[in-house]
Amino acid sequence: MLDKTVYLDNAASTRLDERVLDAMKPYYFDTYAVATSEFGYSMGIDAKEGLESARATISSFLGATADEIVLTSGETESSNMAIKGVASALTKKKGNHIIVSKIEDFPVLNTARALEKQGYKADYISVSPEGVLDLEELESAINENTTLVSIQHANQEIGTLQDLKAIAEICKEKDVLLHTDATHSFTRVPIDVSKIPVDLVTMSAHTIHGPRGVGALYIREGTPIHKWMDGGFQESNRRAGLENIPGAVGFAKAVELVTPEENKFLASLRDHTIKRAEEEVPHVTLNGSRHQRVPQNANVTFHYVEGESMTLHLDMRGFAVSTGSACFSRSLEASHVIMGIGGNHERAHGSLRFSFGRYNTMDDVDGIIDAVKEIVAQLRAISPLYEKNK
Repeated sequence: MLDKTVYLDNAASTRLDERVLDAMKPYYFDTYAVATSEFGYSMGIDAKEGLESARATISSFLGATADEIVLTSGETESSNMAIKGVASALTKKKGNHIIVSKIEDFPVLNTARALEKQGYKADYISVSPEGVLDLEELESAINENTTLVSIQHANQEIGTLQDLKAIAEICKEKDVLLHTDATHSFTRVPIDVSKIPVDLVTMSAHTIHGPRGVGALYIREGTPIHKWMDGGFQESNRRAGLENIPGAVGFAKAVELVTPEENKFLASLRDHTIKRAEEEVPHVTLNGSRHQRVPQNANVTFHYVEGESMTLHLDMRGFAVSTGSACFSRSLEASHVIMGIGGNHERAHGSLRFSFGRYNTMDDVDGIIDAVKEIVAQLRAISPLYEKNK
């Protein structure tokens, strides 16, 4: 048992960087006024300057302008705002048809399902066994009633990256708006909206060592979208509610702290995990693309064992990871992502997601793979399924 937990579930949420907290503190204790116009009082003006500086920093990492960024409470709100806001703005003008992939994260997937209950039509596009979108199916699914396509940049479970440029070019040619959920790729993989014609981009601070409860939605200038929340005139009258200035400042600081060197190191942890798992544990399957994936994700199925059993055994040894097993989640179903790439329940139930962050080391990787080897051997020794198939 380790003295402290080795946390390898950074795709779920990350440890806050102390430097982020230091940047936020003044906006809790010194410059704590609401943001005011240039004709307001000094503290409110300073608060407004902090807010707009944060917006500019976040936008710069997308190649966007500051006024194209709406600050939100996180990934779920941003994706809901994008999909429902555009759908409601274009339904009468164009139609009621939207398109998403089968392996989207729940803020997109369940928003599409909610719209279906309101009379919208949705197509769910297939992906390859590596999780790559079927571009031909996407192109053929777009019709004269399609208002929006929503395809994630990187998958939350298996880490596969989509060819966003190719998807965006199809949508542009078909005159359809494109939203992408970049929660798991923003700052980790470059996205330049001045070169890629994507119209809306979801971002969140909690996956890059920023504060929870704050995110952003990039909205390309001229994109038709209805106001998301009624109330005041905040966020250029697109999202009402008192601005979370400390959160915005923390988000911006988290963005600034991500470096190419850090991303390269995360990729080395990912590759080392995959290499050792495949070489040292029999009967494993890498989930997701081997080459077209984010640097911080490795997802492996260890066949003939249950993911929740491995997770619990690892927890007792001081390691935190997640699994695609239904028992681990709050759902009654196995991972829709593993099932969506052609996997079965056994593959989903035996999967472990290792997701890395700033505070992980190569020793963490070696430690957890050593533990996984022992645990898998122990569990397979008492598994009738393994005895039957080995």
